[in-house]
Amino acid sequence: MARLFEPLTLRGITLPNRIGVSPMCQYSCEDGFASDWHLVHLGSRAVGGAGLVLTEAAAVTPEGRISPQDLGLWSDAHAEPLARIAAFIRSQQAVPGIQLAHAGRKASRSRPWEGDRWMEAAEGGWTRLGPSPLPYGPVPPPRAMDAADLAAVRDAFVAAAGRAVDAGFQVVELHAAHGYLLHEFMSPLSNHREDAYGGSPEARMRFPLEVAEAVRAAMPEALPLFVRVSATDWVEGGWTLEDTVAFAARLKALGADLVDCSSGGLDPGARITSGPNYQVPFAEAVRREAGIPTAAVGLITAPPQAEAILQAGQADLILLGREELRDPYWPLHAADALEHKAPWPAQYLRAAHRDTPAR
Repeated sequence: MARLFEPLTLRGITLPNRIGVSPMCQYSCEDGFASDWHLVHLGSRAVGGAGLVLTEAAAVTPEGRISPQDLGLWSDAHAEPLARIAAFIRSQQAVPGIQLAHAGRKASRSRPWEGDRWMEAAEGGWTRLGPSPLPYGPVPPPRAMDAADLAAVRDAFVAAAGRAVDAGFQVVELHAAHGYLLHEFMSPLSNHREDAYGGSPEARMRFPLEVAEAVRAAMPEALPLFVRVSATDWVEGGWTLEDTVAFAARLKALGADLVDCSSGGLDPGARITSGPNYQVPFAEAVRREAGIPTAAVGLITAPPQAEAILQAGQADLILLGREELRDPYWPLHAADALEHKAPWPAQYLRAAHRDTPAR
């Protein structure tokens, strides 16, 4: 059997294959509520054969949104439309997952296709939070979080995780990457605090680890916890792969089950060397040195390419983003390419083989 189509068991949940849909912002919510767009967008990826379907980042507080159109999970009401989506994903034999996030100093921006700019209060923007009053680019600085803010945000992550589980999601992922709040605490480029949450790498990890530990404690034992990280800032003097390995080892010790290895996003001036598989070595290093399962991401487009990553032991799971936007049925097409017999939805069986007579 192709490794890409082997099941992956984490705690009490088994993914039917090792293909996952990466969290991808849709900027299509009103007041944080998922809509029919999200049902069709995520549901079609489950129909297409992905073993794991992760929602876009769901903000744990209103000010934790990147844009006013972001998904949210800061109230029980937000869970209602999400429960319908999770149920549909499960009906297609896929595992529904949700990514929980706080945008920190990168919050309060317009949608990318509307200029991707800082939004003023008069047009619906809001004050941003961060570990230190250091801005992301030429925008107003965030307000440095105090002890009350830290406790409130930690508790918001815990509450959102509880709502996600109640809504039927079987995987929870914490977003600690791409320059958003938890990543901001970890990087020395964005965290200049002089209290217990700043200074040494251990101190800078403290808040993300507290959030992860609190969320893990609140989740059922059978459900896995993922954490997405930026393995490097791609900036001299920033967060490094060595730091990430140490962070991943701490995550493993407190009960996290998989580290989703991305990179960058913290510094708008970062120079990223990209290309096929450019982030796979991060997943490989974390898997080997921290001893925790990893997901590989980043310009993985071809089935043999994804299969080779798994065969080489570089990662345990392949998460696809843009390629799943281009082709929601990538897993079914990958099965054909790798000569694996994958189950098609009964409604689509007439198209499962190109030589089936039309009728």
